[in-house]
Amino acid sequence: MTIDIPTIRNFDQLMEAAMARAPKRVGIVGGAQRQTMHAACRACAMGLATCILIDNPHRAQTIAAEEGLDLSGIEIVPEDDTMEAAYKGVELVHAEQVDLLMNGRAQPVELMKAALDSKTGLRIGKLLTDVSIFEIPEFDRLIFVSDVAVIVTPSLSQKIAIVQNAIDTAIDLGIPLPKVAILAATEMVNPEMPASMDAANLSKMAERGQVRGGLVDGPLAMDNAISPKAAAMKGITSQVAGNADILITPDVESGNILAKAISYFAKGRMAAVVVGGKCPIIMPSRSDPPEQKLVSLALGVYLAR
Repeated sequence: MTIDIPTIRNFDQLMEAAMARAPKRVGIVGGAQRQTMHAACRACAMGLATCILIDNPHRAQTIAAEEGLDLSGIEIVPEDDTMEAAYKGVELVHAEQVDLLMNGRAQPVELMKAALDSKTGLRIGKLLTDVSIFEIPEFDRLIFVSDVAVIVTPSLSQKIAIVQNAIDTAIDLGIPLPKVAILAATEMVNPEMPASMDAANLSKMAERGQVRGGLVDGPLAMDNAISPKAAAMKGITSQVAGNADILITPDVESGNILAKAISYFAKGRMAAVVVGGKCPIIMPSRSDPPEQKLVSLALGVYLAR
């Protein structure tokens, strides 16, 4: 039986939906970081999550004293080295002591190295990919962008997994048939532009059922992916053009630049999570303010099984 999930269109609705599935146990790798601790304390206070900081206890207690934070409901697992903290976080997942992980002050590559470890990691036979979700002023929906953090130069087969993970995440957030734009510099297929060739292949593969659950079209330039007016002016006939829910970038560099541009130029708010593993891995930017980290935490809680 299919259960209808209300479409989540903004972060207020995401928080409400996450609270309905709360609380979840969150292991925070390198959690003794000011913004992260503010988010963790607020999540605990509101009943969204119970948090375990994997870090140096003295560091955490010093920050708590300086920031006026109450750590009475937060457990601290001692580990000063962030790489070792990442492996401890993965151990806690396998021991079923936490439901998901979150990054604090660790380098993202450290947490991903532990998650991708062939012997002790969080692989379940799928590619782990980042899905970043944006709430953008004057947009009537959330915009999903992938992959902006994990797969540096994806092959075509990896792009298939990136698209599928993004579609599955959008469906989890109540979008019944996500519209996926495979981005390139132009909507024209050009053999001298590998990104456009991959986009065309992905579009055809979706038509043949090799990507499931969404409408996929590409190559599409950024303007005609999200602007109905631009798509119409260029004479593009497509169910996706102008109305994309998901933007798939050619590589991590273009994805990261797009994500930062949305955040800093368009004043969009971002929630980021790595999917495809044994549990969600919340991956906010280390420079995010507490409010934005809290939204990423809510996304992870919502997606955790």
